[in-house]
Amino acid sequence: MSSFLDEVEKYYSSRNLYEALGVEKGASDEELKKAYRRLSLKVHPDRVKQEEVAEATQKFQVLSKVYTILSDKEKRAVYDEQGVVDEQDGTLTENKDWTQYWKLLFSLTVEDIKAFEKTYKGSEEELADLKAAYLQHEGDFDHILEEVLCASIDDEPRFIELLSELIEEGALPSFPAFVKEGKQKRKRRRRRYEEEAKEAEEMQKKEGLSGGMGDLTAMIQARQQSRSKELDSIIGSLEEKYCKGRGSGAQATKKKARKKGG
Repeated sequence: MSSFLDEVEKYYSSRNLYEALGVEKGASDEELKKAYRRLSLKVHPDRVKQEEVAEATQKFQVLSKVYTILSDKEKRAVYDEQGVVDEQDGTLTENKDWTQYWKLLFSLTVEDIKAFEKTYKGSEEELADLKAAYLQHEGDFDHILEEVLCASIDDEPRFIELLSELIEEGALPSFPAFVKEGKQKRKRRRRRYEEEAKEAEEMQKKEGLSGGMGDLTAMIQARQQSRSKELDSIIGSLEEKYCKGRGSGAQATKKKARKKGG
């Protein structure tokens, strides 16, 4: 039977609780809470596709337990001193409703999420996350959109422009998955996002959601409208800058964007 630290390593690539949460060992209580909120928004079961719910639930539960241990002064002191956790501790063994715990901890409503999105988008924090996602996924834009908080298909042209400027400045490498992505792949991505948004909206109406945590998916995926002219313009600029002389003819690909194997 795997231990709790085995589970932490499985889902967060480290047996170190601080590294799993993305904070320094000396992080304050507020920094711990902020890190937990930030990461939990990425793995919350309400925010993923139906086929990913099971794994997301496991990730969410493990992350919640990590935060619970580190936010408890006594448990944190034991972990800091010995590097172990008590596998028999109720935090790890009880059948707790972690989504309810999360909701009570942050008391989040749809309005809270909208307020967070408003301050996050266009911020230095979002830019740092965008750069990190670009590097981590080597320009694969499908994954970039999934990685950056509150991102939707509407953010695609803006992200492309930001990343293109950074590439031109030499601040980021030019990954082929980003500059060579095909037009058909972009269309498929947009179509997928629009279908998911429609499904989320229909589910919201069907279940009569109105401001609770069940609205999270619908809220985050709602803005999926087309901006193809703007996108094609940016893509054309990318092709001119990075793809000259690389292909034959005008159809050498309207390169921009992300994912490997366009």
